[in-house]
Amino acid sequence: MKVILLKDVENLGKKYEIKQVKDGYARNYLIPKGLAKPATKEALEWLKAQKEIEAKKAEEELKKVQDLASSIDGLEITIPVKVNEKGQPFEKINSQKIAEKLQEMGFKIKKSQIDLPKPISEVGEFPIKINFEHNLEAEIKVIVVEEK
Repeated sequence: MKVILLKDVENLGKKYEIKQVKDGYARNYLIPKGLAKPATKEALEWLKAQKEIEAKKAEEELKKVQDLASSIDGLEITIPVKVNEKGQPFEKINSQKIAEKLQEMGFKIKKSQIDLPKPISEVGEFPIKINFEHNLEAEIKVIVVEEK
């Protein structure tokens, strides 16, 4: 029996794939659990429409991510920190602090998107990469200054 998978099924296939399975497996497991539906003529037309909708969603999402990446690329953010008499900061700047600063500026960035090998522990300018979905990147400059 040919079925259209409605969800990813382990060891079988991904969502919206058409698969040939045994009748019993389809009738007793896949269809009752809502994991698949029979690949009838109407279902195949529905599948075509669903794929078009998914493609449009993916295209819109890619456009949003591209816009966000281009608006952030080259941005400079300043983070003031308290320093000791030697000019060393009392705290290290980690990806969480950078993400919070970007969110204050109105950008929706998660700390997991910030590529920071180790926390910043000195005053100065540091180029930081931000990774987005669809293999897009942006580079910002983090400027750590002494708090007045």
